[in-house]
Amino acid sequence: MTSQTRTHPALLVPSSSASASAAPDLVLAASRPVPQDFVLGVATAAYQIEGARHEDGRTDSIWDTFSHTPGAVVGGDTGDVACEHYHRYEADVELMRSLGMQSYRFSTSWDRICPDGGAVNARGLDFYERLVDSLLAAGIAPWLTLYHWDLPQALEDRGGWTSRETADRFVDYALAVHDRLGDRVRTWTTLNEPFCSAFLGYTAGMHAPGRTSPADGLAAAHHLLLAHGRVVQQLRARDADLELGLTLNFTVADPLDPSDPRDVDAARRVDGQMNRIFLDPVFRGSYPADLLDDVRHLGFEDHVRDGDLEVISAPIDVLGVNYYNGEAIGHEPPAAALDDSVNGGRTTRSPFPAADDAHRHPRGLPLTAMDWEIQPDGLTRLLVRLQTEYAGPAGVALHVTENGAAFEDVPDEGGFVEDRDRTAYVRAHLGAVLDAVDAGVPVRGYFYWSLLDNFEWAWGYAKRFGIVRVDYDTQVRTPKASALDYARIIATRRLPNPWAELTEDGPDPDPAGERRR
Repeated sequence: MTSQTRTHPALLVPSSSASASAAPDLVLAASRPVPQDFVLGVATAAYQIEGARHEDGRTDSIWDTFSHTPGAVVGGDTGDVACEHYHRYEADVELMRSLGMQSYRFSTSWDRICPDGGAVNARGLDFYERLVDSLLAAGIAPWLTLYHWDLPQALEDRGGWTSRETADRFVDYALAVHDRLGDRVRTWTTLNEPFCSAFLGYTAGMHAPGRTSPADGLAAAHHLLLAHGRVVQQLRARDADLELGLTLNFTVADPLDPSDPRDVDAARRVDGQMNRIFLDPVFRGSYPADLLDDVRHLGFEDHVRDGDLEVISAPIDVLGVNYYNGEAIGHEPPAAALDDSVNGGRTTRSPFPAADDAHRHPRGLPLTAMDWEIQPDGLTRLLVRLQTEYAGPAGVALHVTENGAAFEDVPDEGGFVEDRDRTAYVRAHLGAVLDAVDAGVPVRGYFYWSLLDNFEWAWGYAKRFGIVRVDYDTQVRTPKASALDYARIIATRRLPNPWAELTEDGPDPDPAGERRR
């Protein structure tokens, strides 16, 4: 398919393998170096970009069902078409190559590869084989995530992640993907953000499948971890040289008033029910004792069978760290209610199964379009904690696998977005990662979320996270100013000051309207 991507002259920078000295005009004296072996890339997810809902044997996932449910998604949006990446992947790979991306983190679609959770669909695997081959030809390392929330609806009809059977079917699916791609993909993560799968989907009702049961969310969390452990064991047995792991999303939960024991306890509960409920079983082979006490009335331990935690704690090689913001947690609601309505009008509840007295409070920090606080230092603190308490003792590598921001992008007449807030956000958070590196945390890479504007789950198309703008009517891709800045960082291996003007860092965003072709 002919590319429908507008190119900007600022993209004509040295490739990521070129020496930074080849473009001295792009380097600020006040900038800081990015280690040469630090990988810079972008991330996406299958349901959010692929489209092609019922093509080549694909059947419905829980997100197809959920997005077609009235009131579930803002604007009634669905992922039926999304960014048409299924048909435009070659142009999207070429776009990544032109931006100098070193790695691309993508997910495979369970319902495309094993429709209805059953037999393998060769045509679904054919697509990912073409994608991976295109990435390798472009010099971009593929990073494969097996599950980014698109459970086959047929499995949900049989209990979904509240059923142990789903873990068995996940192993079948994972091995089918490895059969086809195991010789070309070296980094495999089993799950993306099981907190969201379990607690936004089964407890809060904000995400598919839309249940609002604290007990179901806990059951789902355990079975997701069990599925992860089983796949790690199976893939390890097949190829000891694979890099295996999972990606977790984290918050940094600070008590609103550190001197108030009620706020301290509220923050502890959030940390336990978002962070440690996944970290401890994976790294320590046990659930936190305080968490078990908090949720004992919900029957969580009934799902934990002999041998499960040994499976879940199978050694991993990589931990993906997804970070968007931290939180100030108090035991009372804030004076003005915060807008947490991430849906089209459904009734939802807290995602935390046993933290009714834990409430997020504003701290006067800048906000993204999601009303999430911008707190780069929280990422530094998180990485230091993970290295000290979990990854370091286990010898597990850390990568920031998602970090990004939605802003109210305003395109010009040609579709170009001068997104200075996002540019500053990326620089500030990359700087926070480098601060952690300077503190002794061996973080190996950073993936911006997301390459493209896309279907943003329960927000539909109302929120844009991409460094590349997508015109959803025409599917034309236009790199934003943030994409051009990120490309310069990759090419020069230098990180400018977050708030330096773009025109001080490199070419003017569009000196003579030359980006259009």
